Amino acid sequence: MEHVYLDSAATTQIRDEVIIEMTNVMKNNYGNPSSSHSFGRSSKSIIEICRKKIAHYLNVSASEIIFTSGGTEANNLILRSAVRDLGVTHIITSKIEHHAVLHTIEQLIKEYKIAVSYVDLKANGSIDVLHLETLLQTESKTLVSLMHINNEIGNMLNLKKISGLCKANHALFHSDTVQSIGHYKLDLQDIQVDFVAASAHKFHGPKGVGFAFVRKNSALKPLIFGGEQERGLRAGTESIHNIVGMAEAMDIAYRNLDNESAYISDLKHYFIDKISNDIPQVTFNGNSENIKKSTYTLTNVCLPVSPSKAAMFLFQLDLKGIACSKGSACQSGSSQNSHVLSEILDDEQLQKPSVRFSFSIYNTKEDIDYAIGVLKELVNN
Repeated sequence: MEHVYLDSAATTQIRDEVIIEMTNVMKNNYGNPSSSHSFGRSSKSIIEICRKKIAHYLNVSASEIIFTSGGTEANNLILRSAVRDLGVTHIITSKIEHHAVLHTIEQLIKEYKIAVSYVDLKANGSIDVLHLETLLQTESKTLVSLMHINNEIGNMLNLKKISGLCKANHALFHSDTVQSIGHYKLDLQDIQVDFVAASAHKFHGPKGVGFAFVRKNSALKPLIFGGEQERGLRAGTESIHNIVGMAEAMDIAYRNLDNESAYISDLKHYFIDKISNDIPQVTFNGNSENIKKSTYTLTNVCLPVSPSKAAMFLFQLDLKGIACSKGSACQSGSSQNSHVLSEILDDEQLQKPSVRFSFSIYNTKEDIDYAIGVLKELVNN
């Protein structure tokens, strides 16, 4: 049986070079970075080199990079502290954000009685910028939280435009950039976003590590208390090998970005052309068919399958060795429809299986040929 992995939006295969660097650090640099002896100083030095490397690619100060356990923790740190410590009483977001944002905001409503506004969405899932402008007309201390790339349908937000809009209206701007860091060049001096979140395992790094970008003088306070690690913003002994792995993965990603993004874009074009030809009734969710308005790393398709067959569709793909998903991996065990697709599809469309296919440098056109061959067989039987 073939084994084809087309779920890189959920997590990516770790690069061999990253594993080598991580293994070397685990073996040779085991000192606690907070210790004052040479073993500790060596570990601390490694962490700061990694911080500078990551900051370089985002064109920010190293002091603005705070290492976390991943994107979820970074989002929680930013959102909770904005309300608790910065006086934010109003959050503007959308109903198709990642649950790391939506569920955190729901909890903040309960704890702090903040006001939350949900920006309108267009039929394709894009943000209605005119409505956002209207929502920003408020005297309340406001934070806008909108993701750069939607993890299910791939729609892209114009970060520079939205950050400018927020600045003009004296609002803070936070963006979940988990699906874009490592895949797109982001100059955070040019893009005046206040906070972003990133996760290493989305760009061929290790799981369990990520970072928050916190713009200088933001006055954010820690989510986790204890020691003074991470400039006092994130207590706990740093996971040195994971930080090294993340920095190595990011370095490789950006050094090879032009070639690798072109290769993956070609795979996406090939997938779209082939599935459209082999299964003519297929439709694409959001902007995922449009390479200019969605990320080059994924597409989301709605397949012409009866409701009776839809429930077992992903399971049947798995039996054929094909890894893909119906949406966020964090919700893979849920029997409910994707909260993203529920906002943009009608009831009839929601009865059909929608599947996200996401690509990486480790995929080939032969992978896509096999996957679409299986899809065609399942659709027609």
